[in-house]
Order: sequence, then C-alpha cells, then structure tokens
Amino acid sequence: MATLFTIGFTQKTAEEFFSRLKRAEVRRILDIRLNNSSQLAGFAKQKDLEYFLKEIGGIHYLHVPLLCPTAGIMDAYKKHEITWQEFEPRFTGLMAERHAEEMLSMELLDHGCLLCSEDKPDRCHRRIAAQYLSQKFGGLEVVHL
Repeated sequence: MATLFTIGFTQKTAEEFFSRLKRAEVRRILDIRLNNSSQLAGFAKQKDLEYFLKEIGGIHYLHVPLLCPTAGIMDAYKKHEITWQEFEPRFTGLMAERHAEEMLSMELLDHGCLLCSEDKPDRCHRRIAAQYLSQKFGGLEVVHL
C-alpha cells in the first residue's frame, strides 16, 4: 500500500516541521497552497522551502496548483459567504472537473506529502484533496503529520 502524507506549517517550528517530514521518510512535498510565496509563510515561502527541503532532508519540492482551490471558492469560505460544509463539495467537484487523478500518478503520491498552511487537517483543503485521491487511486493510505 502506498502512503500519502499531509502537513500544515503553521503552529510548528521549522525544527518540528522538518523533523516530522524526515521521520515519515517523505520523498517529495506537493505544495497545494494557492499563494505559496506570501511573506507570512516564514520558512515555508516557496523558494526558501524548496532549498530547506533539499538541504535538510533530500526532499523534492513541487507546486501542484491542480490541487489548489480557486481564489473564488477560498475567498467565499474565508469571508463566511459559504460554510465548510459547502466548501467541501465545491472543492471536491473542482478536482473532479480538473480530472486531478488523471494528471497525477501513484508513484508521485507514494511518500509524497500535501502541504498547506493550516495546522490541523480538519478544515483544510489538503484533507479533502488527500481523501479524493485516496478514493480515486485506491490502495493509498493517508497519514496527517
């Protein structure tokens, strides 16, 4: 069985973040943030993160916009125009429209890790993306770090 990890970088020190990835033997980060270069991201800004991942853990970095929500869906949720219960099916529908599973491979996902900013996966699109991919691929265990 293949394993797909997920992690958020907020509420974690750099040491905790990179240690979790190394302990799990993550091979690649699949960054599914809509905005991966924000100054608020600290050590997780795209260019810095790409460097740290390679140097600290020999981990490859990929930005995967295919698994990002649109700004419209995300903004509607953040502005309380839609609930989380409305966000989930909209985002799942978006991934289905994009045929995300056809653009990705089990090889890419195995020991890959979906990255987002949210600390916990409960109300984060990385959980929804991981569940979607697990259902589409089968034989894909999801582990939240």
